[in-house]
Amino acid sequence: MKSAMDYLEAANAAVTRIPGADAVAKHGSGAVFVDVRDSSAIADSGTIAGAVRVPRGFIEFAADDTMEKFHNPVFTKDAELYLVCGAGGQAALAGKTLKEMGFTNVTNIGGISEWKEAGGPMEAG
Repeated sequence: MKSAMDYLEAANAAVTRIPGADAVAKHGSGAVFVDVRDSSAIADSGTIAGAVRVPRGFIEFAADDTMEKFHNPVFTKDAELYLVCGAGGQAALAGKTLKEMGFTNVTNIGGISEWKEAGGPMEAG
């Protein structure tokens, strides 16, 4: 039987994680930033300026282009996707799911605090 740590280790092995400063350098380059936290967490701390907000529990529906009612068009198989969450774990898990769905360019940028510390632009939640 797998534990939560087993899932997290597999996700971290599958999805590249970069430092906040490297992620900030990608902002404004056409990359898609996705905040996978729930709306209350985003309301508390804000999010990356221009980030798409898709909770981790909804990522499969938003990313699947056959789910007409739920699909978010920013999710194209070749999109450059940068995922953020509270500390990096949810972003890694969501990133692994996206890779399993055929997305080829998925990066975990860790937690929102790393983004803030690196001087990344923010917007209110």
